Amino acid sequence: MATQRTYPIVLAHGIARFDFLRESFKLKSQKLFGKVFDDILEYLMKHGVKIDRLHYFRGILSHLEDHDFDVHHTNVSYAKSLGTRAGDLKIQINNILSSTGAQKVHIIAHSMGGLDSRFMIAKLGLAGSVASLTTIGTPHLGSSFADFKLNEKGGSELIAKLSRAIDLRGAEDLSREACAKFNSSVQSVEAANEVFYQTYSSWEERKLIFTFLQPAWDVIEKAEGKNDGLVSVTSQRWQEELVGDGGKVKKIVQKEFPIPADHLNEVGWWDLNEIHGSGPLHRLDSREEYEAEIKKVYLEIAEDLARRFPG
Repeated sequence: MATQRTYPIVLAHGIARFDFLRESFKLKSQKLFGKVFDDILEYLMKHGVKIDRLHYFRGILSHLEDHDFDVHHTNVSYAKSLGTRAGDLKIQINNILSSTGAQKVHIIAHSMGGLDSRFMIAKLGLAGSVASLTTIGTPHLGSSFADFKLNEKGGSELIAKLSRAIDLRGAEDLSREACAKFNSSVQSVEAANEVFYQTYSSWEERKLIFTFLQPAWDVIEKAEGKNDGLVSVTSQRWQEELVGDGGKVKKIVQKEFPIPADHLNEVGWWDLNEIHGSGPLHRLDSREEYEAEIKKVYLEIAEDLARRFPG
């Protein structure tokens, strides 16, 4: 385990994680080969192999571990409902607390992972086990793209049919109406608990957005303005403060992602459309440099948490 600079850091992923095949292979291999598979992973790590370079959070865990932070990945249901995903996350965080002996964790969450975390904290009794929640690219106020897809002809019916094979009902929890109801239901609890909340928002021009996110960028830009290809800046920022019963007020720290990034870039992945920008991070050969800058953002978050909550 890394030196205890602060509480363990938990990385919480978003909906429909794009690396699910790799993660599924890893989990099945662990079940099939047991300790042998884990021993191989440990051997590779000891010899400098970064086994998380193809993870959803690309290379971020190993980068933070290199700076003496105790960091953990999570893996919740692919695209199930918010409540189901939050329940999955609760089990895994309790396991992390048990295995590390820590009293609390810090959560750094991307996309829907931020909503999973908020639901878990406010509705599943984990407020006392979470020191802080940092969200990146999270649709706190929902997404007009989710509204668009659900309101397309047969959109909701298609999700219901597909859910017989793979549960996609989490998409319904990302609509602006659903998020408004959720926010209203938990605001008093969030204002009253001791969790430190902060948000990071990011956006890029359309030409820099990952190609497969550009259609969503168009929809969101028309309805909400600046966005990262899936979530508007306004939604990512959440709100300036939470007001609870009796007028209790809690400030939410709102920050901008230090470098322009789309929804994919925010978790450490470079894409070819970055070459359409200007500056040293937008050269054709700048992938490693760009991804290093993303990792630096996560390290700055971790360093700040360590100052706020020293081990």
